[in-house]
Amino acid sequence: MQIKKHIPNSITLLNLFCGCIALVFVSELNFEVAFFFVSLGIFLDFFDGFFARLFKVAGPLGLQLDSLADMVTSGVVPGFVMFWLLKQGQDPASANLFLPYLGFIITLGSCYRLANFNIDTRQTDSFIGLPTPANTLFIMSLPLVLHYSDSLITLEILSNQWILLAITLFSAYILNAEIPLFSLKIKDFTLKKNALQIVFLILCVLLLIFFQYLAVPLVIITYILLSVINNKFLKK
Repeated sequence: MQIKKHIPNSITLLNLFCGCIALVFVSELNFEVAFFFVSLGIFLDFFDGFFARLFKVAGPLGLQLDSLADMVTSGVVPGFVMFWLLKQGQDPASANLFLPYLGFIITLGSCYRLANFNIDTRQTDSFIGLPTPANTLFIMSLPLVLHYSDSLITLEILSNQWILLAITLFSAYILNAEIPLFSLKIKDFTLKKNALQIVFLILCVLLLIFFQYLAVPLVIITYILLSVINNKFLKK
């Protein structure tokens, strides 16, 4: 029983470890490997809660550890990525050396979101505001899209420091916005109750097939749009 008690927290700490490794690769501008470790950390983040419920060992320590680990993997890392994107997109002749540091606004927004999530009882079956892991995948995909895209328009957009700053501010906003987003958890096997999740999954697969790395930001945008449509037109 003692071993089972420590499994969920060990998984959470592995999430934190992945975030630390990702930071190293971001500092080396190896965004592809950083994306892998962040994705692995987010994957582990899903399973720590799963095993805590499975072994019936969920408690306040696990909740705090989870948020602290997420603060690195889904808070510090995306802020650091945006810092580098803003730094690379900056005009070499520009005297505004402080601008790239505004990328860490994402980190501040993530911190507030994680702290608020711990005390918000409304977010048990759905989300209010974009979850930090989803926001992180969105930000982490931007340098990969910039690297692999053949579109000059895409390159110009993601190389423009003012557009990147707008993305930064929007990211911090959407993390904490009072916008209900549907849960991705499937609680039963009925088609009616999971129709939205199934539609979203199909769209995700199609986007990944046709757009590869570019699909990641498109998936997050699709998630937000479907949630808005669900709230306004489909929800009873």
